[in-house]
Amino acid sequence: MATTVEILSRVATRPTWAEVSLATLRQNFRAVVKHAGTGVTVCAVVKADAYGHGAVECSRVLQAEGAKWLGVTSLDEAIPLRDAGIESRILLMTGFWRGEESEIVRLRLTPTVWEPWHIECLENAAASGAVSQAVHLKVDTGMGRLGVSLEELPGVLKALNVAPHLVLEGLSTHLASSEIMDAPSVAEQERRFEEAQRMVCAAGFDPTLVHMANTSALISRRETWNNMVRPGVALYGYYLPFQRAGREVSGGTLRLAVKPVLTWKTRILSMRNFAPNQALGYGGTYVTKAPAHVAVLPVGYADGYNRQLSNRGRVIVRDHYAPIIGSISMDLTLVDVTGIPNVAVGDEVILLGTCDGLSVDALEHARLANSSPYEILCNISKRVPRRYGSPADRG
Repeated sequence: MATTVEILSRVATRPTWAEVSLATLRQNFRAVVKHAGTGVTVCAVVKADAYGHGAVECSRVLQAEGAKWLGVTSLDEAIPLRDAGIESRILLMTGFWRGEESEIVRLRLTPTVWEPWHIECLENAAASGAVSQAVHLKVDTGMGRLGVSLEELPGVLKALNVAPHLVLEGLSTHLASSEIMDAPSVAEQERRFEEAQRMVCAAGFDPTLVHMANTSALISRRETWNNMVRPGVALYGYYLPFQRAGREVSGGTLRLAVKPVLTWKTRILSMRNFAPNQALGYGGTYVTKAPAHVAVLPVGYADGYNRQLSNRGRVIVRDHYAPIIGSISMDLTLVDVTGIPNVAVGDEVILLGTCDGLSVDALEHARLANSSPYEILCNISKRVPRRYGSPADRG
């Protein structure tokens, strides 16, 4: 007799889920590769569980499409990829902790380094295994987070020069404002990175991969591409709005032919009818103005449904938009379906996605929540199961 756990593993017990189109992911990767053109290596970023889409499943598809490089945050994100048989090169974009160096060498990972102790630890681990270990050196050109400053760069290069088992394969930095077209900081970061390249070459190094461009720079700043780019959110169908003089701009060359990969759905849990002047939800933040037909959805902020959408966002029900009313709670959300015909318990509801010309996407959620599509996607919680479609969708 099957146990309760075994039964639950075979059925969807809570009707809130996300559909991930691996076919769309493949198309997006092809679009990025085409945009970058020949001579530019694409490092497909799959950090944060592929921005909430499932790193293992997405990495398999990206590798099959020809991705030679994958980008993750840290060792703990790389291990499941290697365990799943992913053979592409994996870049650890935020370095590593002491004690992880032996595992990095064993798993053939490529860490980003910028501290002298990074070099010392990796050299010892590589020497113990009698192997050459590739590293990418990160320079802080103005982001102010990770990377070696220009002032400290000579010391780090000296440490690399006396580390015979390490190979300086890559040189990188990160742009702080690549989506702001008139940001003077971008030109200054480019200048500093060029200076860093001259210093690296003068120290006797010749890194074969040079990279600073993320998704926004890939679209808007050709001069930053060098010979490697690191697109992340574009692979999943989004990019930040571009700005100039504090205003959003679009059109022209500021486009990339990508489509959202993820559709988030739920089903109506209950139907309620309310008279006028009825306060709904925590705090009674919504009061009905007329008789209302209300659908209760089994989704809330514990699923990653942003509370800032309360009384502001919308969903798609039976090919109609339905506004969110009241405060989104931990597990439940109310939507007004008054005037939408034949709405019933069990009906499918689109939280993120498109249907018959209607669309609610992560960019819309981000604008309403004063956030970004990155955060909207990454915040879809683990209790929302990801479905990857048919075997044909897996490629």
